[in-house]
Amino acid sequence: MGGPEHGTGDPHPLPHGRLAHDPAADEVAAWLRGRPPRAHTTRVLSVEGRSGAGKSTFAAAVAAALGAATIRMDDLYDGWDGLSAGKDALLEWVLRPLASGAPARWRRYDWDRGEYAEWHEAPSPAVLVVEGVGSGALEAAPYLSGLVWLEAVPGVRRARALARDGDVYAPHWRRWARQEDEYYAADDVRSRADLIIDTG
Repeated sequence: MGGPEHGTGDPHPLPHGRLAHDPAADEVAAWLRGRPPRAHTTRVLSVEGRSGAGKSTFAAAVAAALGAATIRMDDLYDGWDGLSAGKDALLEWVLRPLASGAPARWRRYDWDRGEYAEWHEAPSPAVLVVEGVGSGALEAAPYLSGLVWLEAVPGVRRARALARDGDVYAPHWRRWARQEDEYYAADDVRSRADLIIDTG
């Protein structure tokens, strides 16, 4: 950190390769192409899971396979206590406008300055990949063509997150984990996932 449509039946576990070219990402991309758009003409894919599950890497691979636009929840959170604000921003700035046929327009959170910065705009992309905790929120479900859950054991997740963000993230690990706990207890994202991928 730089700080959905409901599943039909049981989620389908997929293998996950740690390669530059990820076959699981290709499978998800092919699967999403067959899903109907739920945000007007845009197919929105949520890539969810706890911190360190591998969301950013996997979402980038899926987006590349689809030629899709990408939004990172890290850009929407209002700081280290901003998971809930990030969910609201996703709905207000991105999903609801797309569903009404308007462009998605959002402000990037500047983690160094501790405030929202410049605006970005994505005029009604055919496919949008949203990655991060909160992208599969219950309120987002009506707009999502697909919801993918990535999971890994806690030790692996923590090691990845700290290797990625090091000392910047370490003091905030428990603080952020508490917000994840509250969010997942309320929204039960994993049980609503269309696909579940084990990343280690």
